[in-house]
Amino acid sequence: MTDSKPIFVTMPSLAPLEEFTELLKGVWERGILTHNGPLVQRFENELSQKLGLTNFVSVSNGTIALQMAIKALELKGEIITTPFTWIATVSAIKWEGCTPVFCDIDPETLNIDPSKIEALITDKTVAIMPVHVFGNPCDVDAIEAIAIKHNLKVIYDGAHAIGSTYNGKSLLEYGDITATSLHATKLLNTAEGGACITNNTEINEKIKRIRFFGHDDSKDIVEDGFNGKMTEVHAALGIANMKYYDEVLEDRKLKYQKYVSGLTGLQGLQFQKVKHGNSNYSYFPVIFDSEEQLLKVEAELNMNKIFPRRYFYPSVNTYSKILEPQSCPISEDISRRILCLPLYWELTSDDIYSIIKTF
Repeated sequence: MTDSKPIFVTMPSLAPLEEFTELLKGVWERGILTHNGPLVQRFENELSQKLGLTNFVSVSNGTIALQMAIKALELKGEIITTPFTWIATVSAIKWEGCTPVFCDIDPETLNIDPSKIEALITDKTVAIMPVHVFGNPCDVDAIEAIAIKHNLKVIYDGAHAIGSTYNGKSLLEYGDITATSLHATKLLNTAEGGACITNNTEINEKIKRIRFFGHDDSKDIVEDGFNGKMTEVHAALGIANMKYYDEVLEDRKLKYQKYVSGLTGLQGLQFQKVKHGNSNYSYFPVIFDSEEQLLKVEAELNMNKIFPRRYFYPSVNTYSKILEPQSCPISEDISRRILCLPLYWELTSDDIYSIIKTF
């Protein structure tokens, strides 16, 4: 494969360019580029209908969505979260003046382990922020029970979770608020973007105000806010891409299953387990017996211009320059041994077979 073009861990799924530019003609004609324009409203409405969501507030990116969720719930204190995540989860907590407390993970699902949460709750704990890692649903029932028992809020980091379901509903419907991402690498993308989803009408309206500097409908400033708006250009890309969302989701599932079929039975490999609901197959992680084995396979793939990614490495709790040390041995161990293989719309079956042969 050395003569072929590089294969990266992911690539954006994009509608035909002409379908995107057709939507942009209207943007140019109207001269409205931002401030909750007609395409933003259309995108929110169409996606809400498609996924069966009560509310969907689009924003500029998934990290801002997490910050808005914390701000909307007026949280100040400790937030229990997972160490097996992207740094943005922790950044959002810190930017909103809260303290991240790490709860170790289930080594099979890679999600936060609910059985370890209660031991971390103190009189300073205000919320739990689990992550649906790689689109794999958390144990939402167990987490909800703990939150009710201790009067805590639940914000889900659902950055990967569009397309995942639990009990027949979109996974985005759970928790007090779910923050999701519409980044270029996600199943549905707006290049950059994100959203907050809540079933609470009052909180939903508050999120809309926070998104636009704290303005109410009469343009009076009624609370602290910031600029979290999605533009019309980004919404146009989301609308264009939404037309192909079902195909992208099904394609991802088929390719995921090809990987599983080809790698099952190989010594020293395990896959992420789905124990609750249905995953959206947004990533394909493999867990090796050792870091040495991982590095050997990664080097071989790189020699053939195939570039997987070590998501998530290192475990976030080990970022000592920005965090106080907190031990999470399972997450630290898994993070050293996990590798996400290429998985995206334009990846071919031949590409997948070539990757499998490297193992």
